[in-house]
Amino acid sequence: MTTFSIKTLGCKVNQFESETLEQALVNQGYRPACGVEEADICVVNTCTVTQKASMQSRQAIRQAIRANPEARILVTGCYAQTEPEAIKKIAGVHDIVSHSDKSRIPEILSMTEEPKGCLLLTSALPNFHLQGRTRPFLKIQDGCNAFCAYCVVPFARGKGRSLPIESVLESISRLKTDGIYEIVLTGIHLGHYGLDLKPGTCLNDLLIAVESAAPMERIRISSIELAEISNELIDRIADSKIFCHHFHIPLQSGDNEVLKRMNRPYTREMFHHIVCRIHDRIPDAAIGADVLVGFPGESDAAFDQTVSLIEALPITYLHVFPFSPRKGTPAYSFADQIPHSVIKARCSTLRALSKAKKKCFYRSHIGKELEILVEGVRDNTTGHLKSMTSNYIPVMVEGKDHLRNTLIMVRIIRQQGEATMFGVISNSHQIPT
Repeated sequence: MTTFSIKTLGCKVNQFESETLEQALVNQGYRPACGVEEADICVVNTCTVTQKASMQSRQAIRQAIRANPEARILVTGCYAQTEPEAIKKIAGVHDIVSHSDKSRIPEILSMTEEPKGCLLLTSALPNFHLQGRTRPFLKIQDGCNAFCAYCVVPFARGKGRSLPIESVLESISRLKTDGIYEIVLTGIHLGHYGLDLKPGTCLNDLLIAVESAAPMERIRISSIELAEISNELIDRIADSKIFCHHFHIPLQSGDNEVLKRMNRPYTREMFHHIVCRIHDRIPDAAIGADVLVGFPGESDAAFDQTVSLIEALPITYLHVFPFSPRKGTPAYSFADQIPHSVIKARCSTLRALSKAKKKCFYRSHIGKELEILVEGVRDNTTGHLKSMTSNYIPVMVEGKDHLRNTLIMVRIIRQQGEATMFGVISNSHQIPT
């Protein structure tokens, strides 16, 4: 039986696509390589959001070639889309596949003549839906039309395109049939869902349809831009029994001048208003934010604006990224580039703030009873089952294997460090048999 391995770098959308590809290859009769076993086919799903990501993608390709010298090496993902010529220079690469042709990889592998070079980008959005996770991703949107000054993603992913509502509902229903209790709706620019469809629709319309169909116990929404978080959307999540109390909102900067140069369509005041609105309406909601550090011209005062904004808000955690100039973007040639040492120090400041915020949010739940989704793996150190609450708190709990992939009630009893929470099964809960 032909064996394969997949190495994935980057975002949740990439993870989703790799997991779906793995399932498709298994369905075609391929077998995942085990441990250090050499694979017959190696797929590297790359990322290029930063210079470091591009470097890591090149390293992953070379590692795959060294570890599997007889394998057919196939490279896909954002780095393959934007820098195919650089990949062609790596000896040992057989195929470079565009994003939109990822769903054709099993077909490509079956070709007698191995295609060389970069396959053409098409506009179709593949209907992926099968993964091997307790909380699988479902990609309902791809591409981006925003063109922020620093971002290469629109060039890598193309224009925004959406999965029709009927296809989303069908995919969710199929996942439910497979025994899934929670899915994560994901996309590159999720808040622009449906704008490309005929007739046009929107994310809120999709959520109405999903809730009406009630096809799943828990639906989690991944990163969504501030401008697309309406009062109606907040109210819908607040009043819903299925949508998770978890928001992830890209901030990037808390300084209005920096936001303007970034071509971000909001102000610090707007961010403050939306976050407070979410917190007032859903007090237990986890609210995460992306922050881009060291954008050209970011003065000490501008950075202090970011820090003060985050300190003043009920933010749960941060994803902190150092600015990385990307060819083809306006910011690549901006003056006033920030020294690496300054960027590194600022990132450390924000990551420390994130840890403190997360620790405080988690600690506030000690003594509370919460519903958790028990995952399929145990913690390597404690042997406890891993789980996740609706509001994105990871909880470890003692229990038998039959609790895996079930929803149960627990009481949070203690915190270890800033990010490890322990719970016990609630006395009022009937354990699944």
